[in-house]
Amino acid sequence: MRCVAIMLVFLLITGTPCGVSAQEPEQIAEQAWPGEPVDNHVHLTWATLTLDVNDWADENPDIVDLADVGESYLGKTLWVVRLSDWSMETKADGSPKDIVYIDGGHHGNEYLGTALAYLSAKWYINEWNAGNEEAIRVLQNSEIHILIMLNPDGNDFDTRWNHNHTGGLTDPQTGEFVGVDLNRNYDHYWNDCEPNNPFAPGGSAFSESETRSNSNYMNTEVPEADLYVTMHTGVWIMLYPWGRWPEQPADWELFHFIRDDVHESISQIPIQNANQGLYPNCGTSRDYGYGVMGFPTFTFETDDEQFVPGSFESLNERLGEEMDVMRYLIDNVWYWRARLVVDEFKIDDGDVTYSVSNLGHASTMNATLQYIAGDNILWQSNNFTVNATESVTATTGGFDYEGGEWRLSYQKRVISSSKWVNETVNSTATIIASVDDGFFLDGSGVFDPSTVIISILCLSIIGRRREREGPLAEERI
Repeated sequence: MRCVAIMLVFLLITGTPCGVSAQEPEQIAEQAWPGEPVDNHVHLTWATLTLDVNDWADENPDIVDLADVGESYLGKTLWVVRLSDWSMETKADGSPKDIVYIDGGHHGNEYLGTALAYLSAKWYINEWNAGNEEAIRVLQNSEIHILIMLNPDGNDFDTRWNHNHTGGLTDPQTGEFVGVDLNRNYDHYWNDCEPNNPFAPGGSAFSESETRSNSNYMNTEVPEADLYVTMHTGVWIMLYPWGRWPEQPADWELFHFIRDDVHESISQIPIQNANQGLYPNCGTSRDYGYGVMGFPTFTFETDDEQFVPGSFESLNERLGEEMDVMRYLIDNVWYWRARLVVDEFKIDDGDVTYSVSNLGHASTMNATLQYIAGDNILWQSNNFTVNATESVTATTGGFDYEGGEWRLSYQKRVISSSKWVNETVNSTATIIASVDDGFFLDGSGVFDPSTVIISILCLSIIGRRREREGPLAEERI
């Protein structure tokens, strides 16, 4: 693969193919330049990446923030490009922005995966500056964090592993003493799949500076992410958890919805459980992201056709379909968790009957409707489960309180590692109270629990659902 890149550079400089004499121009077949694989780079080195990301930050301070998040084994900076409309701390409605996390280049010689991470950043920068509505909408409502090249040493030395030879193993095929496979170095069933692991998982989980830096960023900067995509090269497929087991993950409804939606309108790329779609694998960033962090995660594997000799297709075109899938995942990140809303509830003689629906595409368990005063839970419902895009109606007794506020407590997804949220019941609720018993209902919400009916306005719910369904309903080419 590297030979092709070197040959192309040689052609640019000399106009002469390797091994052909400059004195024989009539023997040189005229050949078109292959385009711009990654902008103007034949191969994205760490040095060119460093120049590019710093230029992005200097030229686009309104949307690009650049972070130094650690170093490789040989001391090269790990850069995270953070994209958002930084003039807005929140969405226009005051709610928190959605968080997307992307990394590329775990394996240094998987160049298309690194290129896809690079192009994911560059697309939003270019399209924001061009006034593209989608890019503007995404960056006003989301933060996209992209660690483009996690393994710069392996990238520049054209090898799968990092450069920690003392922590690596001997390659069973070549006998070469290699570094550590960073995508087997995460603390999720580390080194638990292959007893004689040919993938060099390192001396222990997170033994490598690169994976420690990546995990630290996940835990400190993007712990609330609702999408994590790690990019690789080799087989054209998207893999979701688990790699260790063939069974479907707890959030199979979410992963299957994304699979079916992508296949219906964007791409026929296979989307499968990683264990069945590839082979058993442990200690991966994908399974760490889901099993430990609770993110919905994908390994995006691009194939390596670009580097077949004689293939002269621009990466911007070569990865166009993959970029369409990434744009879909990012544009619709709001849906990749449970989004519970209270449709209506009423209180009758101490019994609270409530109807809750889910606007997201992930299920949740152990949800409760709560009545809270400060940090004290005065009352809460029985636990209930809401499947993806469904609703539930239930009744819990024992309510006899006032002076608090209504909240919903639930996990974003079914996986036990998923984050909990505690959200105020829709502020557009209309309170209708009977005054037959002389009770007065003021703006603070003091009421007679035995006679109050509280309901969410249906038009408000319908309007929110239509607004959120916009990106999903768009026709895609």
